[in-house]
Amino acid sequence: MTVLLLAGTSEAKRIAWGLTDTGIKVIASLAGATRSPEPMPIPTRIGGFGGEEGFRAFVNAKGVSAVLDATHPFAEHISNRTARVCSELGLPYAQLVRPVWTPETGDNWTAIDAPTDAAALIPEDAVVFLATGRQTLADYADLEGRRVLCRLIDPPTAPFPFEGGEFVIGRPPFSPRSEAQLFQALGVTHLVVKNAGGEGGRAKLDAARALNIPVLMLKRPAMLAGTQLSNVPEALAWVSSLEVRQ
Repeated sequence: MTVLLLAGTSEAKRIAWGLTDTGIKVIASLAGATRSPEPMPIPTRIGGFGGEEGFRAFVNAKGVSAVLDATHPFAEHISNRTARVCSELGLPYAQLVRPVWTPETGDNWTAIDAPTDAAALIPEDAVVFLATGRQTLADYADLEGRRVLCRLIDPPTAPFPFEGGEFVIGRPPFSPRSEAQLFQALGVTHLVVKNAGGEGGRAKLDAARALNIPVLMLKRPAMLAGTQLSNVPEALAWVSSLEVRQ
């Protein structure tokens, strides 16, 4: 049995470590969004598959017998394509889906359906910390004219896609205290985030609560129906169940 682990999250790394001593053959795949990703304890490929046909070719060439999708909750294109192809090929497929973040006492959150909703809710003199990732920056072009800050792990290779934008370089993990200090130093008045869930990104929300900064929370995209797992133990158990079924 060969399991393809679509990685890129902290949960994927924990799954990889959990499978190292099981005797199960696992191949991890990283999209390559980070230039120097932390090494995985299992064989790892980096980069895209070259579209659907490239993904099918890889699955066939490596004899992949199941796919465990532990990508980001907003990687809907990759997840939906993978779910559909696995269904067509008759391969077991499961997706680890983190529970969504929910507001706590003191939070000032507004849910938005799309990036284009943000401009109507943020005044023109705002300083916006846009914690939605480099690849979707252009979707927030309606925020032009405000001071917009986007944090990257690696130095940028291209200019900000619209006027008023600045990059901030920083590598996680971040604490609520360090995030609050950063927001205060930058004069942040609004925070825009994807509802990614998980512990890794929670610090900025805790900092926003402490500083009474309004948060615009982008809702998750719809995913194709399939087996969904909510945590790492469930994911490890799912992989183990594949051996029993063989």
